[in-house]
Amino acid sequence: MDSMERTVVRCAEGHVFTTSSFPMQQLGAGRIGPGRLIRCPRCARLRHAVPVVFERQ
Repeated sequence: MDSMERTVVRCAEGHVFTTSSFPMQQLGAGRIGPGRLIRCPRCARLRHAVPVVFERQ
């Protein structure tokens, strides 16, 4: 069993993937927004990525 929490994110190019570390996720009330720079495994570039929000139906 993996003890690290995984986060589903979408990069600026629209690629959806999971990451075990989403940098600066918990910065409190003064954070600069939900997006972070992270290397996308699909396009292999440093891209702006945001967590994917799943809606229940």
